[in-house]
Amino acid sequence: MTLTQRILAALVAGLACGLALTRFPDIGARVTPVAELIGKAWVGGLRITIVPLVFALIVTGIASAADAARAGGVAGRALLFIAIGLTGSALVAGLVVEGLLAIWTVAPGALGSLGMAGAMPAQATAITGDWLLSFIPVNPFKSAAEGEMVPLVAFALLFGFAATRIDGSRRVGLIGLFHGLTDTLMVIVHWVLRLAPIGVFALATVAGSRAGIAAAGTLAQYIAIVVCACTAVTVLVYPVVRVASGVGIGRFARAVAPAQAIACSTQSSIASLPAMIDATSGPLEIREPVRNVVLPMAVSIFRITSAAANFAVALYVAALHGIAIGPGLFVIGVIVATVVSLAAVGLPSQVSFFTSIGPVCLAMGVPVEILPLLLAVETIPDIFRTIGNVTADVALTLIVDRANT
Repeated sequence: MTLTQRILAALVAGLACGLALTRFPDIGARVTPVAELIGKAWVGGLRITIVPLVFALIVTGIASAADAARAGGVAGRALLFIAIGLTGSALVAGLVVEGLLAIWTVAPGALGSLGMAGAMPAQATAITGDWLLSFIPVNPFKSAAEGEMVPLVAFALLFGFAATRIDGSRRVGLIGLFHGLTDTLMVIVHWVLRLAPIGVFALATVAGSRAGIAAAGTLAQYIAIVVCACTAVTVLVYPVVRVASGVGIGRFARAVAPAQAIACSTQSSIASLPAMIDATSGPLEIREPVRNVVLPMAVSIFRITSAAANFAVALYVAALHGIAIGPGLFVIGVIVATVVSLAAVGLPSQVSFFTSIGPVCLAMGVPVEILPLLLAVETIPDIFRTIGNVTADVALTLIVDRANT
């Protein structure tokens, strides 16, 4: 079994165990606190890596992007379109999720059904001068220690761009240091993820014992909302292609369909690459030099549904906790989701789920303790994530090709 399958099996087993404990209150009273302690300890193991890993990923990601931009005009234009696409996708997903939650509200007690504490006090952040000043990383070490993601991300961006301007040999050494830091932290993350079935089983046991079958309904709502966000972003790619490249929607849809089918079955953009090459070289008639530069870059770093889905998850978790998302928090979520999604490229889905969504939640003041249970049901949303990413990769290659004619 893959890690994802083991985590899903642990979720089901934990919920079943929790339901069984409801029939034996005396045993449940002794078992549930222990399970809760184990689950919280595992979540803590994941949280300790978020801040340094995100900082290192942003710095190395900026360095890689700068190298690609210096490689030529086609790569630089592609990077510009990637940044616009990621920001737009997060914005669209946010609007879709907020609209859905206004119609299909989170049920009272939904957070408790997942074995968590009560809702947090509602909060709304307005866009003011003080809010804008909070972006300035006056003390990045203090921000890191307290988990303040917005000034930390701002400092990482400044540091990364500044690193591209120093002497070449020193830049290589500095970026190499951060690559080493990333690799080391990834080892720790993989150690913690090996214990994921145990942690998820413990958390699911708590959820099952406290709320029973209601937990399944909350997870189903979560899946539906994230899938809708990913689908909305994917659907919008088609009219964007028509406007930006002049290629008809029907022609583009027929060309990309084989790659989408592979993406659905494999949940892997890399596995879909041969079909994407066929689509770009055949039906869409994209020039080989552009295809050879843009398509591999797109597969590597242009995960358009990543920013969208990650922001959608954060918004749903905020709704679970009763946190009102004002304009300020919404803007923060879009910015952090975009930056972190671009930085967390090439990571396994189980790792990127935490390194991408955790910072968004922390930046918006949303607790992250619920994320392990949501990871357990990520298999279905991941299908729609991959389909959207493959569609956008082909679209980006087409748009850049037509922009260079």
